Amino acid sequence: MAQKLRIYWCPVCETVAEILHGRSLELACCGLPMIRVDEKAADRGKEEHVPIVERTVAGTTVRVGDTPHPMDILHYVAWIEIVLEGKCYREFLKPGQRPLALFDVWSQDVVARAYCSVHGLWVGPAKAAFV
Repeated sequence: MAQKLRIYWCPVCETVAEILHGRSLELACCGLPMIRVDEKAADRGKEEHVPIVERTVAGTTVRVGDTPHPMDILHYVAWIEIVLEGKCYREFLKPGQRPLALFDVWSQDVVARAYCSVHGLWVGPAKAAFV
């Protein structure tokens, strides 16, 4: 069953889909089943992907990696989102931009996710640090 906020990817056209309302069905694109993208929480390579959440007087800032993630034309953070209290906030990014998003919310209990165009979906710690 497709679960709410689950991410799926098409291996043919590379479309990414997020489930907003789940039903018992198999997602398909380009005539093939879509592949569920599981969240990763620990970096293993030279690029850093785990979203880092900071609470400031301006709101909640999410940056991708202690060392900023590359934002090249073929390898970049496509979007950053936070989920809290049943709401989802997302900022879409483009190559050349900083891998950072500022959200106008002030909660410590947020879940941050970032989607890398090459390495998939990443999730950060649930508690936001105050800086």
